[in-house]
Amino acid sequence: MSIKVRHLTVLGEFKPFGLIAEALDGKPVENVTDKYDYFLFNPQITRESDDTSDHDSSETASCDRSDHELFIRGNRIIWSAGSRVQKRYTLPSSVIMVCWCRLGAVSEAFLCVLQIDTLTIYNTSGEEVCVPLPHSITSIWPLPFGLLLQQSTDGNCPSHVTFPSSSPTSNARDLLRPKREIGYSPQNSINALNSFDNIVKGDVTTLSSHLILKDPLEEPQATFVEERGKLTTMKDFDEITIWTSETIPLMASYNKGKMQHSVWLVEVSNSNLEATGTSLSDVVPCGVLPKQFSFRRIWQGKGAQSAASKVFLATDDDGVPVICFLLQEQKGLLSVRLQTVEMSNEILFDIKPDMSWSIPAISAAPVIVTHPRVKVGLLPFADIIVLASENNLVLYSGKQCLCRYSLPSGLVRGVVLDSGSESTAVSVDLRIIELADAVEGRINVIVNSGQMFRCALRRSPSSSLANDCITAMAEGLRSNFYDHFLGLLWRDGESAYLSEADACVDAEWESFSSIIKRMCQKYSRVILQKLSDPGPQSAWEFLITSKFHLAYDKCTYITASSHATSHDLWDFDCSTARVEGKKSSWTSFLIHFLMETLDCLHALYENLKLNNLRKRDLGLLVVLLCNIAAFLGEESYLDYYVRDFPHLADKIGTCENAISPRTPPCLLRWLDSCLRHGCHMANIRDLPLLICKDRGSVVSWSRKIVSFYSLLLGAERLGKKLSSGVYCNVAPGSYRSPEEHTILAMVAERFGLLQLDLLPAGVSLPLRHALDNCRESPPTDWPAAAYVLIGREDLALSCVEHLSKSKEIESRMSLSLISISTPYMLRLHPVTIPSSISDPTGLEGVKIEDADSLDGSMADGMEHIFNSSTQLRYGRDLRLNEVRRLLCSARPVAIQTSTNPSASDQDHQQAQLWQLAQRTTALPLGRGAFTLATTCTLLTEAFLVPKLNLSGRLPAQQNATVNLDPNIRNIQELRSWPEFHNAVAAGLRLAPFQGKMSRTWILYNRPEEPNVTHAGLLLALGLHGHLRVLSVTDIFQYYSKEHESTTVGLMLGLAASYRGTMQPAISKSLYFHVPTRHPSFPELELPTLLQSAALVAVGLLYEGSAHPQTMQTLLGEIGRRSGGDNVLEREGYAVSAGSAMGLVALGRGEDVLGFMGTLVDRLFQYIGGKESQNRFLTIIPSTDEQNRGAGQMMDGTSVNVDVTAPGAIIALALMFLKTESEVMASRLSIPHTHFELQYVRPDFIMLRVIARNLIMWSRVQPSREWIQSQIPDIVKMGVLSIGDETADCDEMDVEALVQAFVNIVAGACISLGLRYAGTRNGDAQELLYSYAVYFLNEIKPVSVTSGITLPKGLSQYVDRGTLEICLHLIVLSLSVVMAGSGHLQTFRLLRFLRSRNSADGHASYGIQMAVSLAIGFLFLGGGMHTFSTSNTAVASLLITLYPRLPTGPNDNRCHLQAFRHLYILATEARWVQTIDVDTGLPVYAPLEVTTVETENYAETSFCEISPCILPERAVLKTVQVCGPRYWPQVIELVPEDKPWWSSVDKNNPFNCGIIYIKRKVGACSYVDDPIGCQSLLSRAMHKACDLTSLRACTASINGNDETGSFKVEQLVSTFSTDPSLIAFAQLCCDPSWNSRSDVDFQEFCLQVLFECVTKDRPALLQVYVSLYTTLGSMAEQVTSGSDILDDSLFISSLKLALSYGDALTSGRLSTSRGSILQSIFIGSIRKRVEEILNYSRRMRDDLYDYLSSGRWPHQQSEGKINTMLLSWFLKWFEVPPHLVVKSAVEKIKPRIKTSSSVPMLQILFPQTHINAIIEIDNLWFSRVNS
Repeated sequence: MSIKVRHLTVLGEFKPFGLIAEALDGKPVENVTDKYDYFLFNPQITRESDDTSDHDSSETASCDRSDHELFIRGNRIIWSAGSRVQKRYTLPSSVIMVCWCRLGAVSEAFLCVLQIDTLTIYNTSGEEVCVPLPHSITSIWPLPFGLLLQQSTDGNCPSHVTFPSSSPTSNARDLLRPKREIGYSPQNSINALNSFDNIVKGDVTTLSSHLILKDPLEEPQATFVEERGKLTTMKDFDEITIWTSETIPLMASYNKGKMQHSVWLVEVSNSNLEATGTSLSDVVPCGVLPKQFSFRRIWQGKGAQSAASKVFLATDDDGVPVICFLLQEQKGLLSVRLQTVEMSNEILFDIKPDMSWSIPAISAAPVIVTHPRVKVGLLPFADIIVLASENNLVLYSGKQCLCRYSLPSGLVRGVVLDSGSESTAVSVDLRIIELADAVEGRINVIVNSGQMFRCALRRSPSSSLANDCITAMAEGLRSNFYDHFLGLLWRDGESAYLSEADACVDAEWESFSSIIKRMCQKYSRVILQKLSDPGPQSAWEFLITSKFHLAYDKCTYITASSHATSHDLWDFDCSTARVEGKKSSWTSFLIHFLMETLDCLHALYENLKLNNLRKRDLGLLVVLLCNIAAFLGEESYLDYYVRDFPHLADKIGTCENAISPRTPPCLLRWLDSCLRHGCHMANIRDLPLLICKDRGSVVSWSRKIVSFYSLLLGAERLGKKLSSGVYCNVAPGSYRSPEEHTILAMVAERFGLLQLDLLPAGVSLPLRHALDNCRESPPTDWPAAAYVLIGREDLALSCVEHLSKSKEIESRMSLSLISISTPYMLRLHPVTIPSSISDPTGLEGVKIEDADSLDGSMADGMEHIFNSSTQLRYGRDLRLNEVRRLLCSARPVAIQTSTNPSASDQDHQQAQLWQLAQRTTALPLGRGAFTLATTCTLLTEAFLVPKLNLSGRLPAQQNATVNLDPNIRNIQELRSWPEFHNAVAAGLRLAPFQGKMSRTWILYNRPEEPNVTHAGLLLALGLHGHLRVLSVTDIFQYYSKEHESTTVGLMLGLAASYRGTMQPAISKSLYFHVPTRHPSFPELELPTLLQSAALVAVGLLYEGSAHPQTMQTLLGEIGRRSGGDNVLEREGYAVSAGSAMGLVALGRGEDVLGFMGTLVDRLFQYIGGKESQNRFLTIIPSTDEQNRGAGQMMDGTSVNVDVTAPGAIIALALMFLKTESEVMASRLSIPHTHFELQYVRPDFIMLRVIARNLIMWSRVQPSREWIQSQIPDIVKMGVLSIGDETADCDEMDVEALVQAFVNIVAGACISLGLRYAGTRNGDAQELLYSYAVYFLNEIKPVSVTSGITLPKGLSQYVDRGTLEICLHLIVLSLSVVMAGSGHLQTFRLLRFLRSRNSADGHASYGIQMAVSLAIGFLFLGGGMHTFSTSNTAVASLLITLYPRLPTGPNDNRCHLQAFRHLYILATEARWVQTIDVDTGLPVYAPLEVTTVETENYAETSFCEISPCILPERAVLKTVQVCGPRYWPQVIELVPEDKPWWSSVDKNNPFNCGIIYIKRKVGACSYVDDPIGCQSLLSRAMHKACDLTSLRACTASINGNDETGSFKVEQLVSTFSTDPSLIAFAQLCCDPSWNSRSDVDFQEFCLQVLFECVTKDRPALLQVYVSLYTTLGSMAEQVTSGSDILDDSLFISSLKLALSYGDALTSGRLSTSRGSILQSIFIGSIRKRVEEILNYSRRMRDDLYDYLSSGRWPHQQSEGKINTMLLSWFLKWFEVPPHLVVKSAVEKIKPRIKTSSSVPMLQILFPQTHINAIIEIDNLWFSRVNS
C-alpha cells in the first residue's frame, strides 16, 4: 500500500508573542540581555487536575486551541495565551530554569522558577512562595507528587534558561539548543518561613544528589536508591537528569562517565526498609521524613557519547507507552517499551529486555494525531512526528509509518498562496531542517531560510460526527483492526480524509464514509468470488468462519483492554491479505473488521440518541450503519434502523444474504426494562459493548445515563464498576437511598442541569425524580455541586463558605457550580451578600438631628452602624438612632438657659456644662461596646478617631457655643483618660478577623510623639488579638518612650493577644514593670497604674495555667504596697494583683497543686476571718518577704484588711469559679450578727456575695426567693422592722443592717447578671428590672412600680450615693443579661436614668460611665454580639463590673479605668441572619432553636425570627429553618463547652453569622407579605388566568384595551424570581393568540405553569411541553399528512414516561414526594398514542405485509404516513423483527391445539405488548385459518 503524502496545514509564521508583548509595553528596561527563550505548552497543564480528566463531549477536544507560551528574558517572565497576556512576573535575579509542577494536595499547577540561590513558586493566581536554596541546585524537574531538584557538587549553576519536558502535552523540546531568557510582580507574596537550615545534624540533604520538594511550604527531602532490596542515599552526582514525567513517576538520566542512559522509577515508600551505610533513624529523626522517595533503575542503555537531545513519551502501535530517546550522534530515535501492571489499585512500571526499537531521525516530537481524546491509562495516545532526513517529515504510530508530510507548494517566505493567485515573489526552495514546540497536533517547523512556521498535522475536524466515529473506532476496535483502519485513513492514496485544509463538514463526513464503504465493497467482491468459485475449505478455514468462533472471538475481545498486545490477538496485517492462498484469512479479517466497526459505530449511534442536539448527526450516521449492516447481512440491524428512520425503508430494502441473527443492542430498551423490572432483570445484551469499557470518552454520555439508572434502580457498586457492567464515579458524601447515591454519581460525573436538559424528556424523568426526591432534606456532608443540582443553592453557598476562605478557591468553585447549573439559573451566581461589617452605606434619608445635635453629618464614630442587616433587625423603630444620639460625644451638648443671661447665669452655665462634660467623657466607653467589630478599615488608610467635644451650645441663643473656662477647671487633666477611652472605642470598631492586621499599618499610625490616642488604639487592637504582628523590637520602641497611657495600652493589649500562652518574651516585658521583681534596683520606680496594669496583664498572659511561681508572686503583691507615688492607689493595686491571681488559677480550685491550701489560707488572712476582731491582722512574714518588707501593706506586722480584702475576695472567686466548693463558700460567710456587721465593710459584703455565688454557680436562680435566701435573717428582720415604732432597735444597728441589705441585694443582682450573661433569660430580666425600679423609687419616687413587695424608706438610713451605686450596678447587670438584644423596656429605663442624672445634678463620672456602658452592652456590637458565660468571660466581666465606680475622669485609685474595656474578652458573635440565596438580601425567617437538657431545664425548642442571637455553644443542639415559605434546613451541632466559632474558623457552621435560605416558589417573603395573604393568590392562579379570562384579555387587546394583558407574568414574578418561569409565562401564555389550537395549547401551558409554580418544579416545564407537543405533532402528521416528524425516536421517550409512572406505582422508585408528573397526564399519553395508532385503516394490512415478508409500505403520498405509523406501532408495542416472529410462529404452529396462540406468543415475546400479540395471532393464525 502506498504512503500518502500530505500537506502540512500552515497556521502562519511563528514569532514568540513575548516579543510582541515587550514591544507593546514600550518601556525599555535597563540592563536587559538580548538573549531570550520561550516554550509553548498545553493550557490543560495549568488547569485543575479534576478539570483535565473530563472528556465527556467532543467539544472538549477543541475547547481551547490556543497554545500558551512562557517567554523569558533576564529576570522577567511573560505568560501569554494566544495573543493575550495572562501574567507578568519579575524576579530579583536571572532565571535559570522554569517548569510547571503540581505540589502538595492541591489540584492546581505551580510555576516553579529556579534562580541562583532561590526557588520561586507561583500559583496560577499570582501568589508567590520564595524558598531559599543553600545548596547549589542545577535543575528542577516535575514529578506527579512534587518537584525534583538536582544538586551540584562544584557549586556551579547554569547561566542559561532550560525547560524540562515532562510529557507530550508540556512540549518536548531540545534541551541543548541555545537558550535565551522572564516580567510583573504579583501583589500577594508569601515568604516561606521554613528554609533549609540544618534540620538535623549531618543534614542528609547535603549528601543526596537529588531532592524532592513535596509542598511549597515544606523542606526538600533527600532521595534514596534501591539496590537489592536495600535503601541507600542517592549520592550519584554524575547521574544528570535529562527528563521526567509529570504524569507517571519516571526519570531519565545520563551518566557521562559510563556513557549510559538510565530510566528510573520513582517510588514512595514508608521507612521500613533496611538502610546500608548509615542508620536512617540516626540521620533522620522521627517525623521529619514520614515518606521516603527512592529511585529504582528499570532500564539502562550504553554506548551513547552524549546525552539524548530530547526524551519524551509516546505510544506504540499496540497501545503500549514508549520512552523515546533522540540520539543526535546516531541520527536515530530509540524507543523503549514501558510495561505496566496494575496490582492493588496501583500501577507498576517495568521495562523488559529486547523491548525496544529504533527508527532514523534527526529530530522528533510527540504529537496527538491519530487517536484524539484516547488515553492509555493516564497518558494520551501520542504518535511520533519524525524528521528522518532533511525535508523528510514522517508520521509514525509507534513503529508503523503512516504518511509523509510536506510544506504546501505555494509557501513563499511564510505566505501561503492559493493555486489560482498570481505572485511576483521569487520562489524559494524551502526545506525542513528542524522541529520544535510540539503541542498536541501542532508543531513548529524550522526551514533552511531561518523562518519558523506553526503547522498543524491534523486539522481540527469540523465534523464532530467524523471525529466521534474515529474516536469510537480507536476505543472499540482491536489494535490490528484499528491499525488497518489508520492505513486506510492516512496511507491509502485513494483516501481524501482531511487532505484539504478547507474541507467543509459534509466533505469530511463523506470522506470518512467513503473509507468504510470501500471496505464494504471489498467484502462484497470477496463474497461474490467465493460464491462463484466455492472451493474446498481446510479445517482451519472452516473453524475460523464458524459461528462458534465468531461468538468466542466476540467474548474474548469484550473482556480485553482496548489496546491489547499483538500476541493476544490475530496478527492479520494488510500484507497478509496480499499473500496468495490466504483469501479465506482476508475474508475473515474483513468480516471481523466490519462487524467490530458496526458494533463501535452502533454504540455511538445509541449514544447520540440520548442527546437532543445530535439529531442531524444521527441521520447521517444511520445511513452509513445501514450500508454496513446490509453488506454484512445483518437483517436485524437493518430492521432496527428503519424503525428509527422509516424513510430509509425504500432506500435500503431488505437483506438477502443474512449471515448472523444478532439482535442489535438498544440502550433505550435497557433503560425501559430497568424502570419496569429493576436493574438486575434488565438484559445486559441491550448495552453496547463500548459503554462497558473504562475511560471510553466517545460514549461517556450514554455510560453516565446507564450508571445513573443502575444506581437508581438497585445496582451494586464493586469498586468503580457497577453490577450492570459500567463504570461510574461517585462523589464523596453519605447517602441513605438510591436517589441520593445517584445524585453523588451525577456530581462526580459532572452531569448537571444543563446536561439533563439535553436528554429526551422521558429519559430525564427518573433523574429529575431523584433530584426532586432529595431536595427536601439532603445529607449535610454533600459537596456544593450536589446541592446546586437538586436546587438547594442555599446549602451550596453554605458549603462553599465552609470549604473555602480565599477568593481564588471561591471563584474556581463558583465556576464548577455554574457548570453544574443551567444557563437560565445563572442568576444564582454570583450572589452579592450584604455584610454587616463591610456595608458602607447607611440608611438613606435618615438624618440624625435631635435636640442634642447640631450637624447631623459630623463624624461621631457611629455613622457606619446603619446597614441592611440592622434595618431588618430593628424594623422601622428608631432605637439605633436614639442610641447614636445618647452616645454621641462629637457634638456640643445643649444647655438650657434663659434668653437674656445675666452674670449669675453664666456661672450656672459653667456648672451645668461641667456636669454635662463629665457625662460626655463617659460616653466613649458605651460607644466602644455599641460599635464593637462593626466595620473594617483599609490598610492603606489612616486611623480616624472622632472628636471628643466638651463644649456646649445654647439653643435659646441661636446655638451659641460655650466652652469650659480653663481658669476654673483643669481641662487637660479632664480630657486625658476620656481621650484614651475615645481612641479605644474607635479601635474597637474594627472587626477582629478582617484579615491579618498589618504590622506596617500599626506602625504607620504610630505618632512621632506618643499620645493617649495611639495608646487607646493599641489596647483596642490587642483586645481583638492583632498585636501578635508586632516584633520584640517594636515593643521595645514603645516602652522606651516611657509614656504611661501607651505603656498601659500596650501591656494589656499584648497580654490579651497572647492570652493563656505564657509567651516568655511578653512575660519578661510585663514583669519588668513590677518593681518588686527587681529588689536590686530600688531606683526603678514606676507609677502605680503601670504596676497595676502589668499585674493584670500577667494574669491574662498566664490565664488558666496555675503557674506556681506566678501565683506566689501575685499573692505577695496583694499584701504589698505598690511602691508608687500615690498611697491612695494601694487598694487598686491589691485588686489588680488579686484579679491577676484569680486569672492564673481560673476555675482550677483545689485540684491544681499541693501548695494551693497555703495560698488559700493566706488569701483568707488578707480578707479577715471571724477569729480576728481587728481590722489590722497580725501575720508572720516569710523569710523571703522579710527582705522586701518595706513595701508591705501593714503597720508593723498588721495587714490592712481594708486594702487587701477586695483583691483577695476576687482572687478566691475566680480560683474557685464554678467549682461548687461548699467549703470555700462557707468560709466566705456573710455576717450573721450585729457584732460581725460592725467589723465588715458593707461593700466587702457585696464582694463576698458575688464570690460565694460564683463559686456555687449552679445554685444561682433567677427568682426573688433566691435573692431573699442570700440575706441573713438578722438583716432581713432588721430591714422589715423599718418604720415599726414598737421595734427595739438602735439607729446605728438599723443603719448597718440597711447598708448590708442594699449591698447584699446588689451583689446578688450582679451574680445573676454574671450567671445569665448574654442569655436574655426572661426571669432574670424581670427580676433585675424590678429591683432596679425598687432602688429607683427609694431614691426618688417615680410613676413606675417594681411589682415586688420590699421594705420602704431605705433612704433614711443609707446615703444617696450608695443607693445610686447599687442602682446602677443592678442596671449594668440587667444590660449584661440582655446584651445585644436591644430590649426596649431596659432601654427606656437606661434613657430615663441618663436624663435624670443630667437634670438633678447628682451624677458623678462613675454613674455616667455605668449608664454609658449599660447602653453599650444592651446594643453590643450593634446588636450582633453578646456575652458568654465561660470562665474567661465571667472573669473578664467581673473585672469590668468591679463595684467601685470612679469619682472622676482621672480616678484610678481603686480600679484602673483601662480594665473597664476587658469585657471584650467575654463577647461572642452569636448573631445570625438569613440571606435569600436568589436575591442576596437579608430576610426574615423563622428559626426553630433547640437547646439541650441542663440541670435546671429540660430539652427545649423555641422559635426565633432571624436576624437573632443564638444561645451559647454549650447548650445549642440544632438550628432549623422552619415555616412554609422557605426550604427546610437543619444545622446539627454537638454541644461543647467551648467558645463560639470565630469568623475564620473553618468549622464554623454559620458562615460568619449567615444562613443561606431558599424561598419556595409560590410564596412571598415576610417583608412583602407579613401575614401570608398574598401567597394564597398562587393557589388561585389557574382560576385567575383561566380560558375565559384569557379570551376576555384577547378581546380587550383587540379593542386596544391593555388592561389585564400582563396578568400572568406579573403574577408569576410575584412568587418566583426564576427567569424560566417568567419567560414561559410571557411566551407561552400570551393572551393575544386567536386560533382554537393555540388557545388549547395556552390553556395547557397555564395549567402546567400553575403546577410548576405551586410545587416549585420549574424544570418540568420543558418535560411537559416536550411530551405535549410530541403528541400534538403525531396527531397532526396523521390527520393532515404533512411531514412534521421524520423519525420515530420520540416513541422510546414516550414509553419511558409511561415506565416511570409504572415504576412509581410498583415501588421501584421512592414516592416520598409523589410523582413529579401528574398521573392523569401520564395516563393520557398512553391513551392518546393508542388512538393515533388506530387511526389508519391500512395498519393491519401493512403489519401483515411486514410480518410475513418484511416489506414496508411504499413511500408514496399516503405511504409515508403508513410507513411512519407502522414504525410507531412496532416501537410502541415492541414487536420483534419479522424474521424472529416468523421463526417463532413456524415453531409453535404444529403445537397449537386451540384456536388462540396468544399464551405461547406471550411466553416467547415477554416484552411485546398484549395488543401486538393479539394482532400477530390474528394475522398469522386467524387469516390462515380463514
